[in-house]
Amino acid sequence: MPLYIVLDAIRAGQIKLDDMVTVSEKAWKRTYKSNSSSMFLNVGERVKVGDLLKGVAIASGNDACVALAEHLSGSEEAFVSKMNEKAKLLGLKDSQFRNSDGIPAEGQYTTAMDTATLAKRYIEDHPEAIIYHSTVEFEYNGIHQENRNTLLEKNIGVDGLKTGHVEEAGYHLLATAKRDGQRMIAVVMGCDKMRKRGPEAQKLLEYGFKNFSTVEAVKKGGTFGPLKVKRGKLNQVALVAAETGWVTVGKGKEKSVSAVPQLPQFVVAPIQKGQVLAKVFVENEGKVAKEVNLLASSDVEKSLIPPWPILVGILCGLVVVVGFGSWWFRRSKAKKIL
Repeated sequence: MPLYIVLDAIRAGQIKLDDMVTVSEKAWKRTYKSNSSSMFLNVGERVKVGDLLKGVAIASGNDACVALAEHLSGSEEAFVSKMNEKAKLLGLKDSQFRNSDGIPAEGQYTTAMDTATLAKRYIEDHPEAIIYHSTVEFEYNGIHQENRNTLLEKNIGVDGLKTGHVEEAGYHLLATAKRDGQRMIAVVMGCDKMRKRGPEAQKLLEYGFKNFSTVEAVKKGGTFGPLKVKRGKLNQVALVAAETGWVTVGKGKEKSVSAVPQLPQFVVAPIQKGQVLAKVFVENEGKVAKEVNLLASSDVEKSLIPPWPILVGILCGLVVVVGFGSWWFRRSKAKKIL
């Protein structure tokens, strides 16, 4: 979650990878007080944001977590508030954060399901993060550390994501692997020995790849329609899918997945490019598994010329008025002559 928040901030332009972070005494003390993993930062040291990201993702640096939190939000407490806000946005209903690095704290908890959900959204929103998590070793200030995710070295498609350990809860591994365009996520928690978490996570990943297929029912940017436009300078507009519609099904059931567009009979101008105009339902065995918004592919300005029925009515009205006026003029002229 701290990496998620920081990468969001980088994308938003709030901070940059080469920004320099000053290490506080609090960040330095965090590691030694909790006897936890460290990047081995020193008080007052200036470190690049990019190096701190590596220190968190590869070396599980608790000190790096606190340093990033303070740099972005001014205090760890303010940063943790952002973490909890993000958790709500992601739909993590069984997670509560009390600090930035996950060391035991009163009222701090999560679940395997929430962790898997977080990982899925994290990878979708920040695919660039995989380069950090797939790196097998890291060196800073002459101290060499290896990534504790042993599955990275097995050539089985694993490219992340994070190990964890606290005495109260045991050894954990959030593992993800990609094969033939399909990504699987496995979460193992509570192992009593470090050597168990890798094999257990691998079993889950292998089970997933063996028994499930992920179908691309809707391609991001794929076109639908066109849709009829009323009162516009154009009489129709094409629609594009806002995102990819993936559905995971059991092996052999790939043909049960379908994409069903739900299009209105027409839309009324003006229309802005990117405006949501319709939806496509991704269905699995007749049940809706996902909804994808369909967006206008272009702007459609409102026409200054009235619609044809109204225009015909106006013209007919003008004919009647002109005809009546002509008759009235001739009648009035005839009376004067008489």
